[in-house]
This record gives sequence, C-alpha cells and structure tokens, in this order.
Amino acid sequence: MSSDTERLVTGVTARTSERGAATRVALLTAAREIFVTSGFAEAGVTEVVSRAGASVGSLYHHFSGKADLYLTLFEDFQTRQTQRTKQAVQEARAGGETDPMRLFIAGARAYLEGCLAERELAALFLRGDGPPGFEVIMRDRLRQWAKRNAALFEGDEGALVVVLTGALAAAVSEVALSEDEDASRTLAEGVLGIIGQIRRP
Repeated sequence: MSSDTERLVTGVTARTSERGAATRVALLTAAREIFVTSGFAEAGVTEVVSRAGASVGSLYHHFSGKADLYLTLFEDFQTRQTQRTKQAVQEARAGGETDPMRLFIAGARAYLEGCLAERELAALFLRGDGPPGFEVIMRDRLRQWAKRNAALFEGDEGALVVVLTGALAAAVSEVALSEDEDASRTLAEGVLGIIGQIRRP
C-alpha cells in the first residue's frame, strides 16, 4: 500500500471514529434528557434515537439497549463524582491536612457539590425508576464507597465508617431529590457540620 493510500485510509478511519463518538455522545445526551423528564420506564428507544438524530441501528451499535444507556450515564456520573472527591481530598492533603475526618469531609463536600451541580441526573438514579437489578448495583456502589472511606481512616471498616457512609448517603438522597436548591445546600452544610463533630471511638 502506498503512503498516499495509507494516509487516505487513516483519514477515513479517523473521520468514521469521530462520527461514531459524536453519535454515541448524542445518544447519551438524548437518553439523559428523556430519562430525566419521563423516567426510565416510560422512555422509549425510538424517542431517544429521534432526539439524537440517529438511527435504531446506531444505538444498538454503541449500546445493548435502553438499560445500557442508563447504566452508562450512571457510570459516567460516578466517574465524575469519584474524580471530584479524589481531587478535593488531594487538595486538602496538599494544604497540609492529615486528620482523616477532615479529609472525609472535604471529599463528602465535593460529592454533595457534584450532586447539586448535576441534580437532575443524581435524582434520576435515586428515584427507584431504573432498569431491573439497578438496586443491586447501587448497593454494591455503596459498599465500594464505604471501602474508599475506610481507606481514609487507615483501613478501619468498623462502625464509624458505616455511620459516616450511611449519613452521607442519606444526605445525598435528600440533596438530590429536594426541589429547593438553597435548602439542599443548607442541609448539606448542616450534615457536614454534624459529621465534623463526630469523634473517632
């Protein structure tokens, strides 16, 4: 194959890849909008592809179906939340903070801020209107979250971590599902203030 032909093939492949990525983003954006307004159960694949300006075939090229779209949105959200909390903890450490509780609160504040920044999406995953088996995924994610929290406390996975994780999970639910953003922020700060007063056993 000549170098000109190779360049042509590489260029076509890159354009095809870019188109595929753009279609995938459009499908996820459309799914997010429809799931948020209609709920998972009421959303239809045809509605998603129509809003995305795509075809049913392209949806099934990128995703296995409606549940896969939902789970991808969830995983993407959780990835952003993990990045937010890690960055907050790293910044607190860089500022000289070593107290595990203060590090936990820095990460918790970032997580709650993420829920406020993406309230509609956070609420979507907490309403209970997800694909079959999603509640198992949520429970597993909560266990992973507890393990990450335990790492801040030198691996202590006892009662303290259960209490902290449970309190924060309840706060996340209230913050995400509340209609009043100002009240949500006040509640989030109040919860963090109370958590900050807890002393390690």
